This record gives sequence, structure tokens and C-alpha cells, in this order.
Amino acid sequence: MFLAQALLDAAAGGGGGGSGGGGSGGGGASAAGGLLKSLGGGGGVGGALLKGLGGGGGGVGGALAKGLGGLLSGGGGGGGSGGSSGGGGGSKVQKGVNVMGLLGGLVNIISEAAAQYTPEPPPVCPTELMNILNKVMARHQDLTEEAFSLDTCRSMVAVMDSDTTGKLDFYQFRYLWGNLKKWQRVFKQHCGPGGSIEMARLPSAFKDAGFNMHEQLYALMIRRYADEDGSMDFNNFISCLVRLDGMFRAFKALDRDGHGNVQISLQEWLQLTMYS
Repeated sequence: MFLAQALLDAAAGGGGGGSGGGGSGGGGASAAGGLLKSLGGGGGVGGALLKGLGGGGGGVGGALAKGLGGLLSGGGGGGGSGGSSGGGGGSKVQKGVNVMGLLGGLVNIISEAAAQYTPEPPPVCPTELMNILNKVMARHQDLTEEAFSLDTCRSMVAVMDSDTTGKLDFYQFRYLWGNLKKWQRVFKQHCGPGGSIEMARLPSAFKDAGFNMHEQLYALMIRRYADEDGSMDFNNFISCLVRLDGMFRAFKALDRDGHGNVQISLQEWLQLTMYS
């Protein structure tokens, strides 16, 4: 509705400029001025669109400005010829055609620009991640698990949050989500009748998830994340893999020469171990 009103305002401005007939570009400029004024002052759909187009730099915004320039040239010429014809019936028809052509061109350009405007989703905080994961869990009846806790989701965010903002941006969340889908399939492959992976099957489950580790490290993972009988449920399995993946990526980032050894300061060590 707001965009439609803006186009109507532009049409009204264009009609006045064309009937005057004094300046060759009066009708087109007035129409564009009315449209941009309506869009810019609205603060709603028009304001968001102009903001998005302006943020695009020389891409979508540039194409829109170029298209508007072409339309203004064409619309202005038509208005001038309509004014010089003496104000007869033919000039009114010509003026109407010019205004409709201008509006049609503007609608096409704005529609194309809006279709190319794809803002990134906002960052995801631990609470939002918990809500997302629990909604997905509720759709899978075969995963008879308790809901993800806020503390677990805080740990996931901390491990993935390489820029220490306390939230996951679009690319971090997409990486985590891809891993979660893959690890969910692995869990279903190795899950027993009780809804957990038995201790004897955990090493093969970790390998299928992409982690081939020493037996001592397997024993540590079982002590930290498994139940008393050595089995691991879905929540603990995912938490363990997220932590493992984060530690591997942190080591690779520090091992710049690829020799398999790193040297870090106490401050780096504390930051790596405490915020994870």
C-alpha cells in the first residue's frame, strides 16, 4: 500500500510537470521527486528498500539510479512535446502515456532491485540456538532425548564463536548446522535400542563423524560426556563433537606452519580453554 501511494504521488507530480510544458524535463523530474520523497519519508517499506539499495554500493543501487536516469530523460521529453502542442486532446493522451510508461518502468526497476536485496539473517544467541535445536528435536520422534539446555547451547556458541561476540553470525551458524545434520545421521546409525550409543560402538561413531583419535582420548571423552555405563546419548554426543571440532580448528589456526606443534602464551591459553 505504501509503495502504491508513492507511485500515485509520483504520477500526480508527473502530470503537473507535463501540462506546464515550459521545461523539457519538468514532468519526469517532478514524478521522480514525488516518488523518492514518498519513499524516503515513509520510514517503512520504502525506507527499508532505499536503505537496502543504498547499502548495496555500486550494484543494485547503481542499477536503480541508472534506470531512473533513463526514465527521467524519456519522461521529460514527452512532457515537453505535450506542452508545445497547444494543450489539445492529443497532448493529454500523450501525457497519460508518458506517465504510465514512467510508472511501469519504475515498478520494473524497483521490483528487480528488491528481488536482488537479500540481507543476512541476524546473529544467533545461545537462547535462540536452544529454541531452534529443541524445535528440530521435537520433530524427530526417534530421538527420545531431553531438550538441549541453555548451558549446552552456550558451550556450542562459545566453541563456534571465533570472533568472541557471544553470538553466531550467519556463516558460523551455517557451519554448525551442517555439522549437526551430519552428526545426527551418524548417531542414528550407531544408536542402540535404548536411545544411546553403547561404549563399544563409540570409537566407530567418532570415526564416522570425522574424528580418528587415540584410545586414551576416547577414554577421556567417555569419562567427560558418557553416562556411568559408558553409553552416550544424543545431547552429549553432539556436545562432545562440537567441542572436538572447535579444538581441532583452533589448533589448526595456531599451527600456521603445519608442523603439528604450537606455541601459545598464557593469555592465549586461558582464552582458548575458558571460553569454550
